[in-house]
Amino acid sequence: MKKLFLLAGAALSLSVAANSWAGGDINAGKAAVEKYGCVACHGADLNSPIDPTYPRLAGQPETYLKHALVSYQRGADVANGRVNAIMNGQAKALSAKDIENIAAYAHSLPSSLVLKK
Repeated sequence: MKKLFLLAGAALSLSVAANSWAGGDINAGKAAVEKYGCVACHGADLNSPIDPTYPRLAGQPETYLKHALVSYQRGADVANGRVNAIMNGQAKALSAKDIENIAAYAHSLPSSLVLKK
């Protein structure tokens, strides 16, 4: 009986660990992009911003997108924070899971960016 409980506990632990490494949920990321209005500035496809100075998010590396959103959350008050009047307010409303999901979704989109030569 002890072995059965140990085996079940190990399987549960592996399942939880696998889910934490899985990254963001693309569908939830799409919903978050719509919910938080990212498309208003970055375009419906996150690849055609309304202003050429706004970044194209589609196809960007997930790690970069996560770092950028967390940096906007930190703002000017913390080291490694980013300052942008619009993005600081937008990012503050995001949970860690929202950031993970948005990054996964944006990364999954086709892009005209050249990331490797």
